[in-house]
Amino acid sequence: MTREVGETIRSDARSIVTTGTFDGVHRGHQAIVRYLVDRAREVGGVPTVVTFDPHPREVLTGLHIPLLTTLDERADALEALGVERFVVVPFSRDLSLLEPEDYVADVLLGTVGMREIVIGYDHRFGRKARGDRALLERLGDRLGFTVDVIPEQIEGDVTVSSTEVRRLLAEAGDAARAAVLLGRPYRLAGTVVRGDARGRTIGYPTANVRPADPRKLVPREGVYAVRATLADGATAGGMMNVGRRPTFETDGARTVEVHLFDVDADLYGQTLAVDVVARLRDEQRFDGVEALVAQLGRDAQAARRALR
Repeated sequence: MTREVGETIRSDARSIVTTGTFDGVHRGHQAIVRYLVDRAREVGGVPTVVTFDPHPREVLTGLHIPLLTTLDERADALEALGVERFVVVPFSRDLSLLEPEDYVADVLLGTVGMREIVIGYDHRFGRKARGDRALLERLGDRLGFTVDVIPEQIEGDVTVSSTEVRRLLAEAGDAARAAVLLGRPYRLAGTVVRGDARGRTIGYPTANVRPADPRKLVPREGVYAVRATLADGATAGGMMNVGRRPTFETDGARTVEVHLFDVDADLYGQTLAVDVVARLRDEQRFDGVEALVAQLGRDAQAARRALR
């Protein structure tokens, strides 16, 4: 898959395009991309995803938007679905002020190149989000491209969306439900950094994981069952604590600590990719080390059951 960013973007008129942030590459995104790839194969086109960085809402509101996927994670997930061209358009306030007609003509047709576009049922674009399906179809008739629309993707009684996945992880810590909407467990990857080594002294050594991108969403504080992939490709089950270690500190910094089952290795400096499978409990303060260790034993049993 080719990756093009900013000035490296080259127009390719064969492109079958879909465009959006695609944060999470969840099941709604996957439905769009699978159709895109099938359609490109059918007509001899190039399946192309046009995405944005930074997140448009971050630019427009000035608020921090926690990312479900970094750009690299997004690209890898899309490539696995068959996308051949990954185009990153730098998002700016000036871009947000483009009229939708100008966005289509200047960016999608001019800069990227496009013969067909695939959109979700609620796709909006351009200044004040004035662009929609009807406008795209009118522009397509005039400028010579076709428009395909993918219907809403519903799981249970909930529309699959990045906003809903963020809510599940950040507010509820519901990793299992988030995995259903994503089509896979939520992944938190980062570098193992040195901690205070307290876990090793109580029989539960932990890897302190610093997320690779500070914008990456970290689930709600609590204890989770996880599967981890080590730098050498080996995998292991384990449990993860997200929190401030209230048993030992009164105002500790938020950390991500992972205890891996049946692994005895120095992971310092390595990259660890952690798939968050299920939430076990809230973080809590214990009256002493013995009470904490007893609870960690129960957590380990619960995590092994969840991972089975």
